Amino acid sequence: MTTFRETVRAWLEENAPSGLMGTATSPFQGHWGGRAAEFSSEDARLWFERCLDKGWTAPTWPTEYGGAGLSGRSHQVLLEELGRLGLPLPLVGFGLTMIGPILLEYGTAEQKALHLPPIVRGQVRWCQGYSEPNAGSDLAALQTRAEMDGDQFVINGQKVWTSHADKSDWIFCLVRTAPDAKKQEGISFVIFDMHTPGVSVRPIQLISGASPFCETFLTDVRVPCDQMIGPLHQGWTVAKSLLRHERTMVGEALAGGGSRPPVLQDYTLSAHAKERLGLNNGRLADAVLRDDVARNEMEYALFQHTLKRIRDKAAAGASPGLESSIVKVFGTEMNQRRWDLAMRIAGNQGLGWEGDGFSEKEYAITRQWLRSRGNSIEGGTSEIQRNIIATRVLGLPRGPR
Repeated sequence: MTTFRETVRAWLEENAPSGLMGTATSPFQGHWGGRAAEFSSEDARLWFERCLDKGWTAPTWPTEYGGAGLSGRSHQVLLEELGRLGLPLPLVGFGLTMIGPILLEYGTAEQKALHLPPIVRGQVRWCQGYSEPNAGSDLAALQTRAEMDGDQFVINGQKVWTSHADKSDWIFCLVRTAPDAKKQEGISFVIFDMHTPGVSVRPIQLISGASPFCETFLTDVRVPCDQMIGPLHQGWTVAKSLLRHERTMVGEALAGGGSRPPVLQDYTLSAHAKERLGLNNGRLADAVLRDDVARNEMEYALFQHTLKRIRDKAAAGASPGLESSIVKVFGTEMNQRRWDLAMRIAGNQGLGWEGDGFSEKEYAITRQWLRSRGNSIEGGTSEIQRNIIATRVLGLPRGPR
């Protein structure tokens, strides 16, 4: 009897474009989809279409929405076989990793039927409207207001750090619908088209020289009430569930070194150190640096085992739990240590920004180091994650306010 792994392996070897094999470097690498999306290559288009036919753009989603209905364990086998060949995912984005699972858990039958198939087909790209200028770490302090007007909400406010808002078609958004209620008790979770009148977007540039982040301004934006996910004023419950999916996603991405430019596709600390510093009797001469590089690579290997345990838990049907905060904190700090080490190895060649005297790889390492500084803020600050771990995982008492 042919096993599922053997079936997957045979299909991939026959159908995966050879030009994509060995090119995967990040969980965020792949076709993001959307109304205005273009494929990066003909191979990427073929890969997407072939996987779509098998339901593999959303492998664990029900077949009625275009998924493959795979169990968690079968999905893990598929991911392992993709990894063996170095193949990118056929489709990536927040539709698959965040709002899709929330619609499956909290959405009405009508909402699922309307929104899940376009996600699977890569027709709609989503972004997240959570953080605000005065409500980042304290997300429940958000002030974007949604007032009822008949069967519509009228939304006014501002969101910030909205990843890929300038490229997205729809947004899932937290709004305050009961301004006089306690912070967490007056929030609702709504979704709407980014081309709705009153929505405007302005990109934010980071110190690294590039950024996916934007400011999003909402002025008298009218949203039908049937685009609310979950009950009125109960959006905090939905929001917390989504955050666990997000933190797991971010932690897994950071475990691989974060999103990288093509010039760093095959980058590893050990290879970089050998190239820059050379070897003495088959090993790095700098004993301290050698120890730090080995420790970081062991951390990476151990973290992969931890992530596998979490995936095995998901294979049994469990949604991400509080361990997502542990994944986020550890993945963040491991990634920052990795790029700190990369800069130590680069030495003076890690100081370049533009002009002659530096290679594209050296410029990219500098920018990756700068970009990693934001890891401890995005997706929930490390301080907030440690509070969650302390109080809700370890059961420690809260400190005085």
